[in-house]
Amino acid sequence: MEINDITHEILDSAFKVHSVLGPGLLESAYSTCLVYELRKKGLSVETEKPLPIVYEEIRLECGYRMDILVEEKVVVELKCVEDFRDVHSAQVLTYLKFSGCKVGLLINFYTKSLKDGIKRFIL
Repeated sequence: MEINDITHEILDSAFKVHSVLGPGLLESAYSTCLVYELRKKGLSVETEKPLPIVYEEIRLECGYRMDILVEEKVVVELKCVEDFRDVHSAQVLTYLKFSGCKVGLLINFYTKSLKDGIKRFIL
């Protein structure tokens, strides 16, 4: 599956979840439902994927975890916040750098209209 097809399926599923649940729930509720929708579509999905940091010869098991990794290609970071902050973008970019993935989605389910709560990142 191509990356654009994967991101399309992720966003399609996110819009479905948001339209049914609406804003204001905990991140874990959206995550569970989004993962369910993605797996129904036959996509490979990993949740809370550990992400070690490698510095020269040292491997640091720092406890970083990507919210969702789809098809081992797209990092999905979920938020339920009033507004995105720079730290949220930095988090996705860091996950992309250390995972080797080229595309990431930052999705904020807190927004009234989900289209206002999506950021796409490409390395």
